[in-house]
Amino acid sequence: MSLASLPDGYRAAVFGASGGIGRAFVDLLGVDPRCAHIHAGSRREIALGLAKATHFHFDLTDAASIAASAETIGSPDLVIVATGVLQNNCLTPEKSLRALGEGQMQQAFAINTIGPALIARHLLPKLPRNRRSLFAVLSAKVGSISDNRLGGWHSYRASKAALNQLVRTLSVELARTHPHGVCVALHPGTVDTPLSRPFQAATPPEKRFTPETAARQLLAVLDSLRPDASGRLIGWDGNEISP
Repeated sequence: MSLASLPDGYRAAVFGASGGIGRAFVDLLGVDPRCAHIHAGSRREIALGLAKATHFHFDLTDAASIAASAETIGSPDLVIVATGVLQNNCLTPEKSLRALGEGQMQQAFAINTIGPALIARHLLPKLPRNRRSLFAVLSAKVGSISDNRLGGWHSYRASKAALNQLVRTLSVELARTHPHGVCVALHPGTVDTPLSRPFQAATPPEKRFTPETAARQLLAVLDSLRPDASGRLIGWDGNEISP
């Protein structure tokens, strides 16, 4: 896997490097001979085992840590925000309106929307202005309002829909200063990670991707995108998903 559309010696930053897809991104970029360095960020310490990768700490719910990370990273050519939460000890996808709770919604938006927005705030201006650059966040097809026919999962759907809107808004501003830049949201499909594992029963085995497969597919999609694709939600197969 090699990102041919970026300049030789490009620098990358991956937020969420301890997650399944995030770690897969780091590993694939680590074997790309065109990639000079990878900043791999996570909340907890991780062993990278790559000579050209360095770790940095950040917390999506801590604005100061995100700002400090941006100073550490400098001016990357590629930024991937591979973060997100669907459920944890305090958050469970709602099956009905009765399950809605203030705390759950606040946590979903803090991690799925506000955190990535703050990363964009600090790093989009640092992207090179005179050549191609890529900024991508992991989103989800369930954040598509027009595709929502089943209901439920209120907090997760809403936080991802808000993220998709933010990407669109950010792309408009980016185009004014970085005409070669691409800013997109990516839908990885169903990936065999702890995030989606409890909800995979309805997905046929052949449509469940390993983290490495998902990351490889998304990198190929990113490599193919032109600046006029900015602001869109793009699926793992390269097709745009309607908002």
